[in-house]
Amino acid sequence: MKAALMLCATLLLAACGAEQASAPPAAPKPSIGTFGIDLAAMDTSVKPGDDFYRYVNGSWVATFEMPADKARYGVFDALRDKAEADVRTLLDELAESPTAPGSVRQKVADLYRSWMDEAAIEARGIEPLEGDLAAIAAARTKADVVALMGNVDYAKPLGLYISPDPADTTRYVVNITQSGLGMPVRDYYLNEGPEFDAYRAAYGAYVAKILELVGDEVPAESAAAIVALETELARVHWPPERRRNVQATNNPVDRAGLAAMIPAMDWNVFLDRAGVGDVQHFIVNETTALRDGAALLDTQPVDVWKKYLAFHLASDYASSLPRAFDEASFDFYRRTLAGVEVQRDRWKRGVQLVNELIGEGVGEIYAARFFPPEYKAQMDELVANLVAAMSERLKTLSWMDDATRAEAARKLATFEPRVGYPSKWRDYSAYAVEPGKLFENVRNGHRFDWSRQVERLDEPVDRDEWEMNPQTVNAYYNPLVNQITFPAAILQPPFFDPYADPAVNYGAIGAVIGHEIGHGYDDQGREFDEAGKIRNWWTPETNERFNAAIARLGEQYDAFCPLEGACVNGNFTMGENIGDLGGLEMAYTAYKLFLGGREAPVVDGFTGDQRFFMAHTQVWRAIQREDALRNQLLTDPHSPAPARGSIPERNMDAWYAAFDVREGDAQYIAPEDRVRIW
Repeated sequence: MKAALMLCATLLLAACGAEQASAPPAAPKPSIGTFGIDLAAMDTSVKPGDDFYRYVNGSWVATFEMPADKARYGVFDALRDKAEADVRTLLDELAESPTAPGSVRQKVADLYRSWMDEAAIEARGIEPLEGDLAAIAAARTKADVVALMGNVDYAKPLGLYISPDPADTTRYVVNITQSGLGMPVRDYYLNEGPEFDAYRAAYGAYVAKILELVGDEVPAESAAAIVALETELARVHWPPERRRNVQATNNPVDRAGLAAMIPAMDWNVFLDRAGVGDVQHFIVNETTALRDGAALLDTQPVDVWKKYLAFHLASDYASSLPRAFDEASFDFYRRTLAGVEVQRDRWKRGVQLVNELIGEGVGEIYAARFFPPEYKAQMDELVANLVAAMSERLKTLSWMDDATRAEAARKLATFEPRVGYPSKWRDYSAYAVEPGKLFENVRNGHRFDWSRQVERLDEPVDRDEWEMNPQTVNAYYNPLVNQITFPAAILQPPFFDPYADPAVNYGAIGAVIGHEIGHGYDDQGREFDEAGKIRNWWTPETNERFNAAIARLGEQYDAFCPLEGACVNGNFTMGENIGDLGGLEMAYTAYKLFLGGREAPVVDGFTGDQRFFMAHTQVWRAIQREDALRNQLLTDPHSPAPARGSIPERNMDAWYAAFDVREGDAQYIAPEDRVRIW
């Protein structure tokens, strides 16, 4: 009875709203756990100082089952799945809404429909390729082959791309870079061992299958010739770590210098076909690889080059051709090279295609729907806090002299952060999309993007352009324009949650922001000045101390070997490793500035510093298939997730204090051996 009376009293009070103050609304809760960390993912049987990554993520890593359509799965992948589902919702709405003919929304809808119409793709067979196959078959001379290679979507031993000119970053320049391999990098052709023997055998079988599908009369023989050609090309290619060297790949030449540097290529024919026949200034990247790769045009028979062109064209467009092409491509590139068990759902791949070809067309809708203005305001504040933290850190770096410090501060002052979405949207009016013609739509998308870049070669660099869509789960730094960019899709839990504990946001998205700032000062980003020009602004003494520090950091990553006989290449991953360490240092400083001398509260038994470091390691939670991991070690300048979520912490004194890590713990590094850079 007493309980009933109390209930009636409660109801009565609620009914008297005119006379009683309403109860305040409940505070919004974090999306993950009670403060932003998934405590159920932890393995508390592991000491933080023995394996911090397992301490934070161990239970999840041990029990989570890899999705059959994934090569890896972690926090990034979960957010990408969410972004894809969000974009699918928008595409489904577009399909049911009236759109103006020729509008970007109509093109988005028509492109997606053409991808989903598998019956139309099957009915057309290889008809979309027939004109190209006939043109390739008609080639008789080296000049004919070079002319065909000038097409933007044809394979070749060298490629073209357009970027701001490091000598004058207000103008664009055409760059020439090594290209032409069907497997990811040279190591797949040249490395010894049973794994690589298997990759090469599978590649030969894949080449033969594609050639069989396009009507080659002797596909196995033709495939062997193509693989042999590509193996010779691989021998002269620069390895990935050498390609990172800004000074080595910045070789400006005029038209005469280009012909002298790479004499085997008929540049007049090639550049005319590529649409840049009037261009007189270029930057050559991998000089010897381009010279020796182009020389294969003289030493390899024209007929082999013709087979090479036919194979690569069909392979590159395999997903836009009948199922037999698509399945063959998946079987090699995803199943063999990455260990993936099943193809992704078609709608997911359709979303990926739309993002690739007309991404800002759907990105504008995505940003309006899924990125509230208050998120942008909070992120702008976080970015400003990270920049302030870096500014404070620059003042106290003991290894940097004052002259270099002043230059570093000048560069930081000109950093341009961009958050969420671009200030202006790309114009797709010249992109032709035809209902029911997937192959042409994909090809037109590639041609549209290249033509768009070529047409503005003589215009000032567009600093408002973005290299990622708002729906991309990633971030980047561009040293040529000194910009850091954070698309809307990465600004979600566990990276950023407006209702999470501040320590979590600083340890997660704060470290990402710091990482991108850090790229401006990593082993290659430091070659660029505040205007984006390649200029040495370091004194010899500071340069020597910096190089000594990063050499020690590289050794730490070299020792991380996730597969037997396969370790991280600390030199190849150096830029990202510096970004990770410097980013975490900046984020921690920013967190302390945010606290303003106050002590952070203890939440669920964890101090503020503990929550900060746990948040950072949480975002690197992931599992990965062995083939995909081997591929990453060879091709990706980012270290594997367990290294990214543990090695930076091991170099920070605050982590040792937060978790009482002591000498004798497995991950302990003596204070004098800890690397302190940014």
